[in-house]
Amino acid sequence: MLENLRKALPGKSEKEINSIAKKFYGHFCDVVVETLKIFSISEKNLQKRVTPVNTALIEHYYQQGKSVILCTGHYANWEWPALAFIRHSHHKALGIYLPLKSKFFDNKMQETRSKFGLKLMSVREVSDYFEAHKSEACSYGFIFDQSPSNPAKGHWMKFLNQDTSVLTGVERYAVKYDFPVIYGRITKQGRGKYTIAYELVTDTPMQTKENEITEKINKINEEIILAEPAYWLWTHRRWKHKKM
Repeated sequence: MLENLRKALPGKSEKEINSIAKKFYGHFCDVVVETLKIFSISEKNLQKRVTPVNTALIEHYYQQGKSVILCTGHYANWEWPALAFIRHSHHKALGIYLPLKSKFFDNKMQETRSKFGLKLMSVREVSDYFEAHKSEACSYGFIFDQSPSNPAKGHWMKFLNQDTSVLTGVERYAVKYDFPVIYGRITKQGRGKYTIAYELVTDTPMQTKENEITEKINKINEEIILAEPAYWLWTHRRWKHKKM
């Protein structure tokens, strides 16, 4: 992790890098506890802990009968805002996820994440569901900053000072179905308290250039991370692939 921090933040001194790492581990412990809290937290308590900003943006598209793609990264706490979203819009809320290898834990994850109405959908089901529900106003949630399993199928760009293969699913589906793309900017206000501010990336995806949406959402993600690096998920193997 320290090596990732050094490469991503070349302007930081070793003392600053160690300080960020220490703060990250403290925050990461908070996220682990908060994730376990999902099993018992009430919806009322959850809504008190996740404050939405600019929900009118999403509702605007619902009133037009339009589906939207909502995207965010592994920043702050991405689990709680996903669960709280069902009260932020009248859209049918769906979260796209990669099923776990363990059937037991996969079932547990589906059970907890869907307890307030969020429907989980495997990445393997997305295309069929999009086709079958084109006329229904849905919000499709993507966490887009994972490392692609096949880097050749990703888009290579500079991200946090490094050549990085990034997922393109948000853009591909937005362009194919002409769905507006909205970024959920999550910030940590204190222990167990977050805001999620919704901002428009584009509502004319079919008019964008190739990789324009992909680069824009990653640059927003980068901006958020650079502002407060300790709250990003530095432990995941983001740069396991090297550009050839």
